[in-house]
Amino acid sequence: MLYLMDDGNGKFKLKNGEEMKLKIKKLNKNAIIPAYQSELAAGFDLHSIEECLLKPNERKLVKTGLAFEIEEGYEVQIRPRSGLAYKHGITVLNSPGTIDADYRGEIMVLLINLGDEEFEIKKGERIAQGVIAPVVQAEFVEVDKLSDTKRGKGGFGSTGK
Repeated sequence: MLYLMDDGNGKFKLKNGEEMKLKIKKLNKNAIIPAYQSELAAGFDLHSIEECLLKPNERKLVKTGLAFEIEEGYEVQIRPRSGLAYKHGITVLNSPGTIDADYRGEIMVLLINLGDEEFEIKKGERIAQGVIAPVVQAEFVEVDKLSDTKRGKGGFGSTGK
């Protein structure tokens, strides 16, 4: 498993000193290789390779025409684009979606229209963003008792007003 370390300049590299590389295969000639839109952006944009109409309260899997080879110990999280969510109510239904390091199929984005109007997705449109994140796998240990805490079993608003 590979881990990130600070290179001293505010950038993170793999523990072995190499930079993170996301191998990408185009499955469609119209697919667009993702890019970060600013120097410090956490997410890279994913683009649609198809045109489709998303009616209010409708969900669709939208193809990107790409497949990834993700470094072991990492995942790619698929997240909504804030502008699409704010302006049109378009979001990623299973947000964040997870692409595991051992998945080699086409990256598809499950979008839903929570707005009041139909939304047309055009070829090449930025539909979501991907974020590379480290993955920790736990060892599952069954026990008879869990430690006590001040919060205890309180949930679903128990720490609020």
